[in-house]
Amino acid sequence: MTDQRIDQFRHAGLTFDVIDSGPLDGTPVVLLHGFPQRASAWDAVSQHLHAAGMRTYALDQRGYSPGARPRSRFGYQVPALVADVKALIDRIGTPVHLVGHDWGAIVAWSVAGAHPDLIRSLTAVSVAHPAAFVKSLTSSTQALKSYYMLLFQLPVLPEWLLSLKNGPGEMMLRSAGMSTEMIETFRSEIVQAGALKGGLGYYRSVPLAAGALGKRVSVPTTYVWSDHDAALARRGAELTPQFVSGPYELEIYHGVSHWILDERPAELAASIANRVRSVDRAA
Repeated sequence: MTDQRIDQFRHAGLTFDVIDSGPLDGTPVVLLHGFPQRASAWDAVSQHLHAAGMRTYALDQRGYSPGARPRSRFGYQVPALVADVKALIDRIGTPVHLVGHDWGAIVAWSVAGAHPDLIRSLTAVSVAHPAAFVKSLTSSTQALKSYYMLLFQLPVLPEWLLSLKNGPGEMMLRSAGMSTEMIETFRSEIVQAGALKGGLGYYRSVPLAAGALGKRVSVPTTYVWSDHDAALARRGAELTPQFVSGPYELEIYHGVSHWILDERPAELAASIANRVRSVDRAA
């Protein structure tokens, strides 16, 4: 494992930013953010992980890092996102524990399925295994909860709505549980920093998936779901065990919205640490 900080790395002609923090000799944990947040969303969780002896690599993913913002939706297909994470793990130089929230969870599930040799454990936060999520669309209220994914397919309009201060986009985020402080961070780190179009590119790439739902996951896995998540129904959590063949645990956080990183950072860090330690004990 590298004994120097990784602030940036290049892959596929793009430059990615990484928040590499914690003890240099700590257990490597890669953290993947979701929409509409960036790597800084992991700051509070990372502090607890560092205290537990872990070194965290919070990746500013494709579309968010200023040097990695493809213009076309074709640049945001899941295989490309998976390849970005693999490039970071190759740079780290050793298998890692992988954690992802929201879209970061979708990418993390996909990385663990495609490259189990590089992943010591997986902690997926909020979003179920991609195949379980798709199945839940026809067997629960998930399709209704995912209405915004159709809205995001439109050109220009989503960017405009989400860019308006105190506009409909911000109202949607507030209704999903975002605090005033989180909204202000969204304005500065996403809208003003020019990352909004790239973040929406993930949703706009979905019609290009052509049935690519991710492979069955064999690595030790914890899935964290919160029962006040406005965007994700419980059905996905119920279906996820069908797509995990390795050791698996579901943790349900009660009274918590979609924004688990912000609302329960210490509890989430404990869930991650428990999964990491379970693997270390078994080694």
